[in-house]
Amino acid sequence: MKPILLLFILLDTLLAVQFDDYFIQKSMRIDFYHSGNTNSEELIFQRIVEEKYWGGSEINLIDTIGYGNYFFKVFDKKSNMLIYSRGFSSLFQEWQSTEEAKNNKRTFQETIVFPYPKENIVIEIFKRNRRNEFELLFNKEIDPKNIYISKEKKLVFETEKLINRTASNTALDIVLIPEGYTENEMDEFREKSWELAEYLLDIDPFKKFKDKINFWLIISPSQESGCDIPGENIWKNTLVNSTFYTFGSERYLMTTDMWTVRDVAANVPYDQIFILTNTDKYGGGGIYNYYSITSANNKLADKVFVHEFGHGFVGLADEYGDDPTYIDYYPNDIEPWEPNITTLADFSKKWKYLVDKNIPIPTPDEKKYYESVGVFEGAGYASKNVYRSTYDSIMRTLKSNEFNEVCKKAIEQMLKFYTE
Repeated sequence: MKPILLLFILLDTLLAVQFDDYFIQKSMRIDFYHSGNTNSEELIFQRIVEEKYWGGSEINLIDTIGYGNYFFKVFDKKSNMLIYSRGFSSLFQEWQSTEEAKNNKRTFQETIVFPYPKENIVIEIFKRNRRNEFELLFNKEIDPKNIYISKEKKLVFETEKLINRTASNTALDIVLIPEGYTENEMDEFREKSWELAEYLLDIDPFKKFKDKINFWLIISPSQESGCDIPGENIWKNTLVNSTFYTFGSERYLMTTDMWTVRDVAANVPYDQIFILTNTDKYGGGGIYNYYSITSANNKLADKVFVHEFGHGFVGLADEYGDDPTYIDYYPNDIEPWEPNITTLADFSKKWKYLVDKNIPIPTPDEKKYYESVGVFEGAGYASKNVYRSTYDSIMRTLKSNEFNEVCKKAIEQMLKFYTE
Protein backbone atom coordinates (compact mmCIF):
# COMPACT_ATOMS: atom_id res chain seq x y z
CA MET A 1 0.00 0.00 0.00
CA LYS A 2 1.35 3.42 -0.97
CA PRO A 3 2.24 5.92 1.82
CA ILE A 4 -0.50 8.30 0.61
CA LEU A 5 -3.07 5.55 1.20
CA LEU A 6 -1.74 4.85 4.67
CA LEU A 7 -1.95 8.55 5.48
CA PHE A 8 -5.50 8.64 4.08
CA ILE A 9 -6.51 5.96 6.59
CA LEU A 10 -4.33 6.74 9.62
CA LEU A 11 -5.34 10.40 9.80
CA ASP A 12 -8.90 9.19 10.30
CA THR A 13 -8.10 7.08 13.37
CA LEU A 14 -6.55 9.67 15.68
CA LEU A 15 -9.74 10.12 17.70
CA ALA A 16 -11.86 7.23 18.96
CA VAL A 17 -15.53 7.37 18.01
CA GLN A 18 -18.10 6.40 20.65
CA PHE A 19 -21.05 4.70 18.96
CA ASP A 20 -23.72 6.06 21.32
CA ASP A 21 -22.51 9.63 20.78
CA TYR A 22 -23.35 9.59 17.09
CA PHE A 23 -25.54 6.60 16.20
CA ILE A 24 -28.66 4.65 17.11
CA GLN A 25 -29.30 0.92 16.74
CA LYS A 26 -30.50 0.74 13.17
CA SER A 27 -29.01 1.30 9.71
CA MET A 28 -29.05 4.01 7.08
CA ARG A 29 -28.77 2.84 3.48
CA ILE A 30 -27.92 5.10 0.57
CA ASP A 31 -29.05 3.78 -2.83
CA PHE A 32 -27.44 5.24 -5.92
CA TYR A 33 -26.80 4.56 -9.60
CA HIS A 34 -23.24 3.98 -10.78
CA SER A 35 -22.91 4.90 -14.45
CA GLY A 36 -20.17 5.25 -17.03
CA ASN A 37 -17.70 3.40 -19.24
CA THR A 38 -13.99 2.61 -19.35
CA ASN A 39 -12.92 6.23 -19.05
CA SER A 40 -15.69 7.88 -17.04
CA GLU A 41 -18.05 7.27 -14.15
CA GLU A 42 -20.50 9.08 -11.91
CA LEU A 43 -22.68 8.30 -8.91
CA ILE A 44 -26.31 9.47 -9.08
CA PHE A 45 -28.22 9.61 -5.81
CA GLN A 46 -31.56 7.78 -5.74
CA ARG A 47 -32.90 7.41 -2.18
CA ILE A 48 -32.20 6.91 1.51
CA VAL A 49 -33.64 3.92 3.37
CA GLU A 50 -33.99 3.41 7.12
CA GLU A 51 -33.39 -0.24 8.07
CA LYS A 52 -34.40 -1.90 11.33
CA TYR A 53 -31.07 -3.46 12.35
CA TRP A 54 -27.41 -2.53 12.70
CA GLY A 55 -25.37 -5.74 12.71
CA GLY A 56 -21.86 -4.32 12.63
CA SER A 57 -19.29 -3.45 15.24
CA GLU A 58 -19.91 -0.62 17.67
CA ILE A 59 -16.17 -0.35 18.33
CA ASN A 60 -14.37 -0.58 14.98
CA LEU A 61 -16.27 2.16 13.20
CA ILE A 62 -13.31 3.51 11.25
CA ASP A 63 -11.85 1.26 8.55
CA THR A 64 -8.13 0.87 9.33
CA ILE A 65 -7.49 -1.89 6.77
CA GLY A 66 -8.03 0.13 3.60
CA TYR A 67 -9.09 -2.51 1.07
CA GLY A 68 -11.47 -1.92 -1.81
CA ASN A 69 -11.67 -0.03 -5.08
CA TYR A 70 -13.97 2.47 -3.37
CA PHE A 71 -14.06 3.98 0.09
CA PHE A 72 -16.73 6.01 1.85
CA LYS A 73 -16.58 8.30 4.86
CA VAL A 74 -19.32 9.59 7.15
CA PHE A 75 -18.66 12.91 8.91
CA ASP A 76 -20.64 14.50 11.71
CA LYS A 77 -21.76 17.77 10.12
CA LYS A 78 -21.50 19.94 13.23
CA SER A 79 -18.00 18.91 14.36
CA ASN A 80 -16.66 17.70 10.98
CA MET A 81 -15.46 14.59 12.82
CA LEU A 82 -15.12 11.34 10.90
CA ILE A 83 -17.51 8.89 12.58
CA TYR A 84 -17.60 5.94 10.18
CA SER A 85 -15.75 4.63 7.10
CA ARG A 86 -15.55 1.49 4.99
CA GLY A 87 -13.88 0.23 1.83
CA PHE A 88 -15.82 -1.68 -0.80
CA SER A 89 -15.76 -2.79 -4.42
CA SER A 90 -18.48 -3.12 -7.04
CA LEU A 91 -19.62 -4.88 -10.18
CA PHE A 92 -19.34 -1.59 -12.06
CA GLN A 93 -15.59 -1.35 -11.60
CA GLU A 94 -15.17 -4.90 -12.95
CA TRP A 95 -17.31 -4.00 -15.96
CA GLN A 96 -15.09 -0.98 -16.66
CA SER A 97 -12.24 -3.34 -17.56
CA THR A 98 -14.26 -5.33 -20.13
CA GLU A 99 -14.18 -4.88 -23.90
CA GLU A 100 -17.82 -3.75 -23.90
CA ALA A 101 -17.06 -0.77 -21.68
CA LYS A 102 -14.74 0.75 -24.28
CA ASN A 103 -17.65 1.70 -26.52
CA ASN A 104 -20.74 1.61 -24.30
CA LYS A 105 -22.07 3.09 -21.09
CA ARG A 106 -23.96 1.09 -18.47
CA THR A 107 -25.65 1.80 -15.16
CA PHE A 108 -25.53 -0.41 -12.06
CA GLN A 109 -27.42 -0.28 -8.77
CA GLU A 110 -25.22 0.23 -5.71
CA THR A 111 -25.60 0.95 -2.01
CA ILE A 112 -23.65 1.86 1.08
CA VAL A 113 -24.86 1.00 4.60
CA PHE A 114 -23.78 2.38 7.97
CA PRO A 115 -25.25 2.87 11.46
CA TYR A 116 -28.10 5.37 11.60
CA PRO A 117 -26.82 8.83 12.62
CA LYS A 118 -28.43 10.98 15.29
CA GLU A 119 -27.62 14.30 13.65
CA ASN A 120 -26.80 15.73 10.23
CA ILE A 121 -23.93 14.05 8.39
CA VAL A 122 -21.85 14.47 5.25
CA ILE A 123 -21.13 11.44 3.05
CA GLU A 124 -18.02 11.30 0.85
CA ILE A 125 -17.38 8.44 -1.57
CA PHE A 126 -13.92 7.98 -3.09
CA LYS A 127 -12.73 5.94 -6.07
CA ARG A 128 -9.25 4.42 -6.30
CA ASN A 129 -7.67 5.57 -9.57
CA ARG A 130 -5.20 3.70 -11.77
CA ARG A 131 -2.35 5.10 -9.67
CA ASN A 132 -3.90 3.55 -6.55
CA GLU A 133 -4.83 6.94 -5.13
CA PHE A 134 -8.28 7.82 -3.78
CA GLU A 135 -10.18 10.59 -5.56
CA LEU A 136 -13.46 12.14 -4.38
CA LEU A 137 -16.33 10.90 -6.56
CA PHE A 138 -19.46 11.93 -4.65
CA ASN A 139 -20.52 13.90 -1.57
CA LYS A 140 -23.86 14.70 0.02
CA GLU A 141 -25.20 16.24 3.21
CA ILE A 142 -27.96 14.21 4.91
CA ASP A 143 -30.48 15.11 7.58
CA PRO A 144 -31.49 11.84 9.33
CA LYS A 145 -34.86 13.42 10.22
CA ASN A 146 -35.73 14.16 6.59
CA ILE A 147 -39.34 13.15 5.92
CA TYR A 148 -38.39 11.58 2.57
CA ILE A 149 -36.18 8.88 4.11
CA SER A 150 -38.01 5.67 3.29
CA LYS A 151 -39.19 3.53 6.20
CA GLU A 152 -41.06 1.16 3.91
CA LYS A 153 -40.29 -2.52 4.50
CA LYS A 154 -40.54 -3.73 0.92
CA LEU A 155 -39.64 -7.39 1.37
CA VAL A 156 -40.53 -8.84 4.78
CA PHE A 157 -39.80 -12.52 5.28
CA GLU A 158 -39.51 -15.09 8.04
CA THR A 159 -35.97 -15.42 9.36
CA GLU A 160 -34.07 -18.17 11.17
CA LYS A 161 -30.85 -18.31 13.14
CA LEU A 162 -28.85 -21.13 11.60
CA ILE A 163 -25.83 -20.62 13.88
CA ASN A 164 -26.06 -18.04 16.66
CA ARG A 165 -23.04 -18.05 18.94
CA THR A 166 -22.63 -14.46 20.12
CA ALA A 167 -24.13 -10.96 19.98
CA SER A 168 -24.15 -9.34 16.54
CA ASN A 169 -22.02 -6.35 17.55
CA THR A 170 -19.13 -8.69 18.48
CA ALA A 171 -19.65 -11.25 15.72
CA LEU A 172 -19.24 -11.70 12.01
CA ASP A 173 -22.87 -12.03 10.90
CA ILE A 174 -23.37 -13.77 7.55
CA VAL A 175 -26.85 -13.74 6.00
CA LEU A 176 -27.68 -16.52 3.54
CA ILE A 177 -30.28 -15.61 0.92
CA PRO A 178 -32.04 -18.31 -1.15
CA GLU A 179 -32.22 -17.64 -4.88
CA GLY A 180 -34.42 -19.74 -7.12
CA TYR A 181 -35.83 -21.81 -4.27
CA THR A 182 -39.62 -22.04 -4.32
CA GLU A 183 -41.73 -22.20 -1.16
CA ASN A 184 -41.73 -26.00 -1.38
CA GLU A 185 -37.93 -26.09 -1.61
CA MET A 186 -37.07 -24.19 1.58
CA ASP A 187 -36.03 -27.35 3.43
CA GLU A 188 -33.48 -27.95 0.68
CA PHE A 189 -32.18 -24.42 1.23
CA ARG A 190 -31.91 -25.02 5.00
CA GLU A 191 -30.03 -28.27 4.47
CA LYS A 192 -27.61 -26.75 1.96
CA SER A 193 -27.03 -23.70 4.18
CA TRP A 194 -26.05 -25.91 7.10
CA GLU A 195 -23.71 -27.96 4.93
CA LEU A 196 -21.89 -24.93 3.53
CA ALA A 197 -21.69 -23.09 6.85
CA GLU A 198 -20.17 -26.12 8.54
CA TYR A 199 -17.67 -26.52 5.71
CA LEU A 200 -16.50 -22.91 6.02
CA LEU A 201 -16.17 -23.16 9.79
CA ASP A 202 -13.92 -26.21 9.45
CA ILE A 203 -11.36 -24.31 7.35
CA ASP A 204 -8.55 -22.25 8.90
CA PRO A 205 -8.61 -19.50 10.02
CA PHE A 206 -12.45 -19.45 10.20
CA LYS A 207 -12.22 -22.55 12.38
CA LYS A 208 -10.26 -20.58 14.96
CA PHE A 209 -13.03 -17.93 15.11
CA LYS A 210 -16.07 -20.22 14.79
CA ASP A 211 -17.49 -19.11 18.13
CA LYS A 212 -17.65 -15.54 16.82
CA ILE A 213 -19.43 -16.24 13.53
CA ASN A 214 -23.24 -16.23 13.17
CA PHE A 215 -25.31 -17.42 10.20
CA TRP A 216 -28.80 -16.12 9.45
CA LEU A 217 -31.33 -17.49 6.97
CA ILE A 218 -33.98 -15.48 5.11
CA ILE A 219 -36.92 -17.69 4.18
CA SER A 220 -37.62 -15.81 0.97
CA PRO A 221 -39.06 -17.98 -1.82
CA SER A 222 -38.87 -17.39 -5.57
CA GLN A 223 -41.69 -17.96 -8.03
CA GLU A 224 -39.62 -20.45 -10.03
CA SER A 225 -36.71 -22.83 -9.37
CA GLY A 226 -33.24 -22.18 -10.72
CA CYS A 227 -31.84 -19.02 -12.32
CA ASP A 228 -31.20 -17.41 -15.69
CA ILE A 229 -28.77 -19.16 -18.06
CA PRO A 230 -28.78 -16.99 -21.19
CA GLY A 231 -26.42 -19.26 -23.12
CA GLU A 232 -29.00 -22.05 -22.86
CA ASN A 233 -32.02 -19.75 -23.35
CA ILE A 234 -33.19 -20.45 -19.79
CA TRP A 235 -34.98 -17.61 -18.01
CA LYS A 236 -36.47 -17.88 -14.52
CA ASN A 237 -38.60 -15.62 -12.36
CA THR A 238 -36.49 -15.52 -9.20
CA LEU A 239 -36.22 -13.27 -6.18
CA VAL A 240 -32.90 -11.48 -6.81
CA ASN A 241 -32.61 -12.12 -10.57
CA SER A 242 -29.26 -13.94 -10.66
CA THR A 243 -27.78 -14.96 -13.99
CA PHE A 244 -24.86 -16.84 -15.48
CA TYR A 245 -22.85 -15.38 -18.38
CA THR A 246 -22.16 -12.11 -16.54
CA PHE A 247 -19.88 -10.02 -18.82
CA GLY A 248 -19.96 -12.94 -21.27
CA SER A 249 -18.29 -15.38 -18.86
CA GLU A 250 -20.37 -18.56 -18.67
CA ARG A 251 -19.40 -19.44 -15.09
CA TYR A 252 -19.76 -15.91 -13.71
CA LEU A 253 -23.01 -16.06 -11.73
CA MET A 254 -24.09 -12.63 -10.44
CA THR A 255 -27.04 -10.26 -10.08
CA THR A 256 -27.31 -6.56 -10.88
CA ASP A 257 -30.48 -6.22 -8.76
CA MET A 258 -28.51 -4.91 -5.78
CA TRP A 259 -31.35 -2.99 -4.14
CA THR A 260 -33.51 -6.12 -3.96
CA VAL A 261 -30.59 -8.02 -2.43
CA ARG A 262 -30.31 -5.33 0.26
CA ASP A 263 -34.08 -5.29 0.84
CA VAL A 264 -34.01 -9.03 1.53
CA ALA A 265 -30.90 -8.90 3.71
CA ALA A 266 -32.39 -6.09 5.82
CA ASN A 267 -34.61 -8.63 7.60
CA VAL A 268 -31.69 -9.47 9.93
CA PRO A 269 -28.55 -7.81 11.34
CA TYR A 270 -25.71 -8.69 8.96
CA ASP A 271 -22.14 -7.92 7.96
CA GLN A 272 -21.81 -10.08 4.85
CA ILE A 273 -24.36 -11.23 2.24
CA PHE A 274 -24.13 -14.65 0.60
CA ILE A 275 -26.65 -15.75 -2.06
CA LEU A 276 -27.21 -19.49 -2.58
CA THR A 277 -28.59 -20.19 -6.05
CA ASN A 278 -30.65 -23.31 -6.64
CA THR A 279 -28.75 -24.77 -9.60
CA ASP A 280 -26.21 -27.50 -10.21
CA LYS A 281 -24.44 -25.53 -12.95
CA TYR A 282 -20.90 -24.59 -11.88
CA GLY A 283 -20.41 -20.93 -11.09
CA GLY A 284 -20.37 -18.09 -8.62
CA GLY A 285 -18.88 -14.72 -7.80
CA GLY A 286 -17.82 -12.47 -4.95
CA ILE A 287 -17.05 -8.75 -4.60
CA TYR A 288 -15.57 -7.11 -1.51
CA ASN A 289 -18.24 -5.77 0.89
CA TYR A 290 -20.82 -6.13 -1.90
CA TYR A 291 -22.08 -9.73 -1.90
CA SER A 292 -20.98 -13.31 -2.62
CA ILE A 293 -22.93 -15.91 -4.59
CA THR A 294 -22.58 -19.57 -5.60
CA SER A 295 -24.47 -22.34 -7.34
CA ALA A 296 -25.57 -24.37 -4.33
CA ASN A 297 -26.04 -27.79 -5.91
CA ASN A 298 -22.86 -28.20 -7.91
CA LYS A 299 -20.53 -30.98 -6.72
CA LEU A 300 -17.90 -28.32 -5.97
CA ALA A 301 -20.30 -25.96 -4.19
CA ASP A 302 -18.51 -26.20 -0.84
CA LYS A 303 -15.16 -25.11 -2.28
CA VAL A 304 -16.72 -22.42 -4.46
CA PHE A 305 -18.56 -21.13 -1.37
CA VAL A 306 -15.25 -20.72 0.47
CA HIS A 307 -13.45 -19.25 -2.57
CA GLU A 308 -16.14 -16.65 -3.23
CA PHE A 309 -16.33 -15.70 0.45
CA GLY A 310 -12.60 -14.98 0.25
CA HIS A 311 -13.47 -12.31 -2.32
CA GLY A 312 -16.55 -10.91 -0.60
CA PHE A 313 -15.30 -10.83 2.97
CA VAL A 314 -11.59 -10.05 2.62
CA GLY A 315 -11.15 -8.73 -0.91
CA LEU A 316 -8.79 -11.56 -1.88
CA ALA A 317 -7.88 -11.54 -5.56
CA ASP A 318 -8.16 -14.52 -7.87
CA GLU A 319 -4.78 -16.22 -8.07
CA TYR A 320 -5.23 -17.63 -11.57
CA GLY A 321 -4.28 -16.01 -14.87
CA ASP A 322 -5.40 -16.11 -18.51
CA ASP A 323 -8.94 -14.76 -18.10
CA PRO A 324 -9.80 -12.73 -21.23
CA THR A 325 -12.87 -11.16 -19.59
CA TYR A 326 -10.79 -8.38 -18.01
CA ILE A 327 -8.28 -6.23 -19.88
CA ASP A 328 -5.18 -4.95 -18.03
CA TYR A 329 -6.97 -5.24 -14.70
CA TYR A 330 -3.76 -4.68 -12.70
CA PRO A 331 -1.27 -2.08 -14.06
CA ASN A 332 2.23 -3.58 -13.90
CA ASP A 333 3.81 -0.54 -12.26
CA ILE A 334 1.28 -0.26 -9.41
CA GLU A 335 1.06 -2.55 -6.37
CA PRO A 336 -2.49 -3.98 -6.12
CA TRP A 337 -4.41 -3.27 -2.92
CA GLU A 338 -5.46 -6.92 -2.67
CA PRO A 339 -3.27 -8.62 -0.04
CA ASN A 340 -2.61 -11.90 -1.87
CA ILE A 341 -1.18 -10.75 -5.23
CA THR A 342 1.69 -8.48 -6.27
CA THR A 343 3.16 -6.86 -9.36
CA LEU A 344 6.47 -6.50 -7.46
CA ALA A 345 6.06 -2.73 -7.75
CA ASP A 346 6.16 -2.45 -3.95
CA PHE A 347 6.63 -6.03 -2.77
CA SER A 348 8.06 -5.01 0.61
CA LYS A 349 4.49 -4.09 1.61
CA LYS A 350 3.23 -7.60 0.83
CA TRP A 351 4.55 -11.03 1.93
CA LYS A 352 8.26 -10.54 1.27
CA TYR A 353 8.91 -11.19 4.97
CA LEU A 354 7.48 -14.71 4.56
CA VAL A 355 9.78 -15.68 1.66
CA ASP A 356 12.84 -17.69 2.67
CA LYS A 357 16.14 -16.17 1.57
CA ASN A 358 16.84 -19.27 -0.54
CA ILE A 359 13.65 -18.87 -2.61
CA PRO A 360 14.18 -16.92 -5.86
CA ILE A 361 11.98 -13.87 -6.57
CA PRO A 362 10.20 -14.40 -8.96
CA THR A 363 9.97 -18.09 -8.13
CA PRO A 364 10.45 -20.58 -10.98
CA ASP A 365 7.59 -22.92 -11.84
CA GLU A 366 9.50 -25.96 -10.57
CA LYS A 367 8.20 -28.77 -8.40
CA LYS A 368 10.85 -28.24 -5.71
CA TYR A 369 9.23 -24.87 -4.88
CA TYR A 370 5.60 -26.01 -4.92
CA GLU A 371 5.35 -26.30 -1.12
CA SER A 372 7.13 -23.00 -0.43
CA VAL A 373 5.97 -19.43 -0.02
CA GLY A 374 7.38 -17.60 -3.00
CA VAL A 375 6.41 -15.31 -5.87
CA PHE A 376 4.84 -17.39 -8.65
CA GLU A 377 3.92 -15.70 -11.93
CA GLY A 378 0.29 -15.82 -13.06
CA ALA A 379 -2.51 -14.25 -11.00
CA GLY A 380 -5.16 -11.55 -11.15
CA TYR A 381 -6.41 -12.80 -14.57
CA ALA A 382 -2.95 -12.23 -16.13
CA SER A 383 -0.38 -14.86 -17.09
CA LYS A 384 2.48 -12.35 -16.91
CA ASN A 385 3.68 -9.68 -14.46
CA VAL A 386 1.18 -10.45 -11.68
CA TYR A 387 2.24 -12.90 -8.97
CA ARG A 388 0.81 -15.10 -6.21
CA SER A 389 2.50 -16.43 -3.07
CA THR A 390 2.10 -20.20 -3.55
CA TYR A 391 1.91 -22.61 -6.44
CA ASP A 392 -1.69 -23.45 -5.54
CA SER A 393 -4.42 -22.45 -3.09
CA ILE A 394 -8.21 -22.35 -3.02
CA MET A 395 -8.02 -18.85 -4.53
CA ARG A 396 -6.29 -20.35 -7.59
CA THR A 397 -7.83 -23.77 -8.20
CA LEU A 398 -10.39 -25.96 -6.49
CA LYS A 399 -7.86 -28.78 -6.37
CA SER A 400 -6.69 -27.09 -3.20
CA ASN A 401 -8.65 -27.41 0.00
CA GLU A 402 -7.24 -24.45 1.90
CA PHE A 403 -6.07 -20.87 1.87
CA ASN A 404 -2.35 -20.20 1.66
CA GLU A 405 -0.49 -18.49 4.47
CA VAL A 406 -0.81 -15.00 2.97
CA CYS A 407 -4.58 -15.36 2.61
CA LYS A 408 -4.91 -16.80 6.12
CA LYS A 409 -3.17 -13.78 7.63
CA ALA A 410 -5.45 -11.39 5.71
CA ILE A 411 -8.57 -13.31 6.75
CA GLU A 412 -7.53 -13.38 10.39
CA GLN A 413 -6.90 -9.64 10.37
CA MET A 414 -10.40 -9.08 8.99
CA LEU A 415 -12.01 -11.47 11.47
CA LYS A 416 -10.40 -9.59 14.35
CA PHE A 417 -11.64 -6.30 12.93
CA TYR A 418 -15.23 -7.58 12.97
CA THR A 419 -15.17 -9.46 16.28
CA GLU A 420 -12.89 -7.56 18.67
